[in-house]
Amino acid sequence: MVNILDGRKIAGQIRAELKEKVAKLDKKPSLAVILVGDNPASAIYVREKMKAAVEIGAKFRLLKRKANTSQRALERIIQDLNRNASITGILVQKPLPPHIDDEEIDCLVDPAKDVDGLNPISPFIPSTALGVFELLSRYAIKVEGKKVVVVGRSKLVGLPTALEFVKRNATVTICHSKTANLAAETKQADILVVAAGKPRLIKRNMVKPGAVVIDVGINRDRETHKLVGDVDFENVKKVAGYVTPVPGGVGPMTVAALMSNLVQASSQK
Repeated sequence: MVNILDGRKIAGQIRAELKEKVAKLDKKPSLAVILVGDNPASAIYVREKMKAAVEIGAKFRLLKRKANTSQRALERIIQDLNRNASITGILVQKPLPPHIDDEEIDCLVDPAKDVDGLNPISPFIPSTALGVFELLSRYAIKVEGKKVVVVGRSKLVGLPTALEFVKRNATVTICHSKTANLAAETKQADILVVAAGKPRLIKRNMVKPGAVVIDVGINRDRETHKLVGDVDFENVKKVAGYVTPVPGGVGPMTVAALMSNLVQASSQK
């Protein structure tokens, strides 16, 4: 019998805990989110972050700019927020328009306010990676000594998640689009994290019996128009020991982890 890793439930618990912490702070957390362009998915993600911030008692400020906003103009906005003592957390919603240099922008955010953890010297764990580990922790799933396979090497998810597993003494393999015989790699995993952006990429025969399967993907099914993950959930759950659903798994945990970073940033002021 598979165990469903309920991200919605755990995220709700985390938000309730954070609300209690915020109530005791002299200075309330304040999150500034910069949204460039009109990406519909980004707009949905920003609304979720706003709802979570309001729920825990934090202030929320949205700075929406047109898709043709220049690199220099965006940099000026970030510099102003860095200097603004009333702002305790800054997040630049991804993806950015192609003419914007993501890495330059990430490095410009004040590390002490970089609650998305993308500045190379940020003290914060990137929110999706943190959400994954918080979910594992709350279900008492041991990481140390485990064989972990991460499918996907993006800067936002795959690489930081793999690095955090290494820090926690797991043995980690990173797979990607050029990996030969992906199934041979994934079937070795005690913990399989999939962040490839390909609907239902991971099939039942690619999963080790009893494995923990973390599906970070979120895709729109072309036929049903429903949200689906990178894992063939209905079939993989027949062999996995634990699995996250999509939606309702890692997504809510990412937002909860962001709020956790925000409260931590505000507590240090």
